[in-house]
Amino acid sequence: MSAMDQFSKKQYLNLETFRRNGDCMKTPVWFVQEGETIYVLTVANCGKIKRIRNNGRVNVVPCKMDGTPVGTWVTANAREIADAELLKKVNRLLDKKYGLMKKLFSLGSSRQARLDAVLEIKLIE
Repeated sequence: MSAMDQFSKKQYLNLETFRRNGDCMKTPVWFVQEGETIYVLTVANCGKIKRIRNNGRVNVVPCKMDGTPVGTWVTANAREIADAELLKKVNRLLDKKYGLMKKLFSLGSSRQARLDAVLEIKLIE
């Protein structure tokens, strides 16, 4: 079984990013998987985006809603992708995976006029 297989059919991913001083920050997020790539939709200029711009090395693990790991931590590279077509694609994939929960979440975000960003995560095996 490959490290990527553990993410199949999971709802949440714990994304561990690192501050400049080396402290880690763990954040449970929704994600979609396409082939060997994981995509996360998040708010542009949020803390995790800023930390990834500074250091693209991250750790990921499938998790429960509260961030409790249900797999093995894996080292990965993450980067922000600024591509409108990819943003639409990831939104469609998330809509399909999370259904009504995603639609309700998106409605709240749109009311706050937040800009979205896509993180591309590739495991290092």
